[in-house]
Amino acid sequence: MKAERHALVFGATGHIGKWLVRELLQQGVRVTTAVRTVESFDTLVSWLRDHDAGGSPTQALVNFGDEGLGLNPASNACRSLTEIHNVAGAFAFGMSAQDAFDANVRGAERVVRFAANLPALTRLVHLSGYRVGGQDPAGTPWDDARRTSEYQRLGAYEGSKVESDAVVQGVALALGVPLTMVNPATVIGDSVNGESGQVLGLGSSVMDLWRGKLPALPGNVRTFVPVVTVDYLASFMALLPLVAEAEGRSYWVLDDATPLLPLQLALLGKHLGVKVPRLRIPVGLLKRLPARITRADPETLSFLSEDRYPTTEAVALAEAHGLFHPDVEVALKRWADYLVASAERAASEGRVASM
Repeated sequence: MKAERHALVFGATGHIGKWLVRELLQQGVRVTTAVRTVESFDTLVSWLRDHDAGGSPTQALVNFGDEGLGLNPASNACRSLTEIHNVAGAFAFGMSAQDAFDANVRGAERVVRFAANLPALTRLVHLSGYRVGGQDPAGTPWDDARRTSEYQRLGAYEGSKVESDAVVQGVALALGVPLTMVNPATVIGDSVNGESGQVLGLGSSVMDLWRGKLPALPGNVRTFVPVVTVDYLASFMALLPLVAEAEGRSYWVLDDATPLLPLQLALLGKHLGVKVPRLRIPVGLLKRLPARITRADPETLSFLSEDRYPTTEAVALAEAHGLFHPDVEVALKRWADYLVASAERAASEGRVASM
């Protein structure tokens, strides 16, 4: 008989993690969530109840500062695990190199080492990124000189994600962990109602546009900042442990139909009824201007690129299993509506509280 799926989700309370837990539960998968506090687990359970998850996960308290994550792979709860989804990490700009390394490299490596001790494990699905995926694991571990150089060149966040991508692959190969890497683009809100818990990056530009604080469109007419809806990504990740040929592969998950950045911002500006700047600032000039003028963290500028990405395998796998991207323009509009409504609600609550 086929073993019952039992998934452990790291990063379960984050923007991607909670939608992934919801998707797994809706598919009838037994889910354990690795959480840092009982309070965060209770908040997740409440969110899942409000979003028709059709079930509840169990909790496992995790400590990313501990070599073993504070988990016992020999326990009854862990011995039945058939899959791990690691969407944990720090998505933040301006971090110190040490904080970025601890969150995105050391923590990810510990998840792989933990996975290697699980007798029933059939797949570890690790979330990387569309700009950093596909690294060569042969050069790991990085020495201090390389880490310092790369983190300074790319910024601590992106540098740590590049290193993490290579380290996860290298450790999984060395320990025989069945691994699939997922490299998503900017993850926007749910395709149905736009709900999103993430405003960094592209979301910040959308909010600046709405507030009239976007002085110029960043990049040029070919700048491509692709997106993927959070529910599509969750469905894609939940599918991977069922697909034997996905083991050892990396998949770039994004919607190639995403409008080029200036067209995307023009679309959202028209939808929100706000003026869209006509002036464009090339990326080279943006990188030379001080952040107080550009209103952008320097680490975000590497995402302003004309690059395209190898999505063919991910699209083929998804469509073979009946999974298709929703209409990206509709999804972008719903996401923008949700971000604006959330900002207006927060402002209203702040005014009431100050009275």
